[in-house]
Amino acid sequence: MATPPPRPRPRGHGREIHTLDEFDASLARPGGLAGLRIQSVDLTGRTFALLSASTATTVFLGCPMEPEAAAKVRADGALVFPPVPDLPFDPYRNRLYTPDELYAGVTGDGGYEATPDALSYAWFGTTRADGDVFSSMLRSLHDDAVSDALDEHLDGRRTVGVMGGHAMVRGGEAYAGAARLGRTLARAGYTVATGGGPGAMEAANLGAYLAPFDDPALADALALLAKAPSFVPSVTEWARAALAVRALLPGGGDSVGIPTWFYGHEPPNAFAGHIAKYFTNALREDGLLARSTSGVVFLPGAAGTVQEIFDNATPNYYASLGAPAPMVLVDRAHWTARLPAWPLLETLAAGRPMAARIALVDSVDEAPAALDRLGAR
Repeated sequence: MATPPPRPRPRGHGREIHTLDEFDASLARPGGLAGLRIQSVDLTGRTFALLSASTATTVFLGCPMEPEAAAKVRADGALVFPPVPDLPFDPYRNRLYTPDELYAGVTGDGGYEATPDALSYAWFGTTRADGDVFSSMLRSLHDDAVSDALDEHLDGRRTVGVMGGHAMVRGGEAYAGAARLGRTLARAGYTVATGGGPGAMEAANLGAYLAPFDDPALADALALLAKAPSFVPSVTEWARAALAVRALLPGGGDSVGIPTWFYGHEPPNAFAGHIAKYFTNALREDGLLARSTSGVVFLPGAAGTVQEIFDNATPNYYASLGAPAPMVLVDRAHWTARLPAWPLLETLAAGRPMAARIALVDSVDEAPAALDRLGAR
């Protein structure tokens, strides 16, 4: 039996249309296209429909259409945000990125520098400091669209964040431990969300990707990845190694990566099935933690991970997002001696509801059980 086309999703004050199937289905509704928000859908083949339909209060976001159709909908009173030519990204995109999309072309002669990910970072590098309001508007439009797509993707999921340093190299025991963590969480029904970069983030996404496979698949993947242990000196070889693992073991499990072009020298990892990549790091950081509604595991890291611990602690302390979410810090020596974040976190939590929602464990393999004890939902 054929699957019916998805219906438009109610969002805000209008209804979003993300595909041609949704567009075509909406033509038969009372009022036609009036009041809809049509986002990044190629309408060049729908001229007759646009000429015939009511579009008085429609909003078109980055939808290519024939000049005749564009003139008509504008005359109706529709609000039209046209596609922006010569950009390496779509500021109106209606879905999250995939590794194949960001790394398109990485296996060719141009390597990583020819990929949409690298080209978007290059564009960001030339526009971030020039004060051009148009460029900053495009970045804002893009990031808002990504947030919208991320909310839709995570809606109803039990999401656990995994934070940790980017310097963790493939081939080491710490990397293998982070991968086991991601695998265990995914098998328990959680959606793993990371900062989307290399190191501990990649390892957790790798584990979630391998969750549907038998346990020996992880050892095989780790052996292949160890041949390109770091994205330095070659992002190209690092990315190709990950894509080779995906090709060897296709159809892996899903997880989410939330990286940023603000730290564009750190490439996104290819094991997150869905990638919410931002230009604005503050939106990315806050969004990642706020969406980790089932808790966060903090692996050993440096300044960035310390920042994330206390970014996460603040809404838990004030209960500004509701009941505190679990926080599990991994590696007692790291978080009590090398970077003593735990004593401060424990002191902050004392006497507050969040005190029952934080834990410090010695090893990464203890983290899933700690989440359960803290009541991860």
